[in-house]
Amino acid sequence: MAADRASFVAILQAAHAGELAAALAYRGHWRSLRRAHRADARAEIRRIEIEEWHHRHMVGEILTELGSGPQRWREALMWSIGRFFGALCFVGGWFGPLYAAGRLEAANIDQYEQAAVHASRAGLDGYLPRLAEMAGTEDRHERYFGGLIVDHRLLPLASRVLGWRPAPGSPPDAA
Repeated sequence: MAADRASFVAILQAAHAGELAAALAYRGHWRSLRRAHRADARAEIRRIEIEEWHHRHMVGEILTELGSGPQRWREALMWSIGRFFGALCFVGGWFGPLYAAGRLEAANIDQYEQAAVHASRAGLDGYLPRLAEMAGTEDRHERYFGGLIVDHRLLPLASRVLGWRPAPGSPPDAA
């Protein structure tokens, strides 16, 4: 039980910092979409950014309840990564940021599912509904980003090299 509790805390510390990186990257992403025909994508990615901040807050509350907190070094690293990728959205095309976002969201789903396994084993079942809610939101995010690139000509190559493919049923959408 102690090992599962420690694993649960470690996953949450990583998730807390990861949510920071994601929120900052998405902020850069939606701000980079300036053309009127991208207004829907801009609004959706901005909403996703807000949800990432909400997840960060929820994870922070859980860490506090467990008598723990974020890891400063990881927070600093993820802040830098989030800012870097947010800035990169202004100079690159649209496929790369959307692919990276979808892949990141897929990893987040797995992270919250693993956290739920450790929470359950540690007897911390009270956290399971929040973890399930966050995993569900991350799944919706993955499907959104995947739907934007599902028909892109670079997807087969990116999937072979980087290993992520949009989830089945990702709705096609225009970027």
